[in-house]
Amino acid sequence: MTLKTLPLLAAAATLTLALSARAAEHGPKSTPELLAQGKTSFAKYCASCHGAKGEGDGPAAKALRPPPRNLVTQPVKGGAPAVFEVLGTGVKGTAMIPFKHLSETDRWAIAHYVATLEGHKK
Repeated sequence: MTLKTLPLLAAAATLTLALSARAAEHGPKSTPELLAQGKTSFAKYCASCHGAKGEGDGPAAKALRPPPRNLVTQPVKGGAPAVFEVLGTGVKGTAMIPFKHLSETDRWAIAHYVATLEGHKK
């Protein structure tokens, strides 16, 4: 490596970091396959509290204070990126734990699926 290539490598590294940050902020685009994965993962990891349709009426909901969010009538502001963030950090003062043990792909799939629940009542 020469001193002439160092600025080029630094620029490439900066661009790579910027693109990675943008991808993490917006995640993958919603596709039918990703939504199907999200629906399956939601049923496995989220429905016990949020209910099968996201209405906050899962079997564990009765025991939780505060109760789980009704994702149909009280959607997470900010759409899928905001849901993805909540899945990674949890919600302080609630039973909503961080789900960092799930892959980023699973969290994005759930996030995109949850974003589709707004307004879908029983």
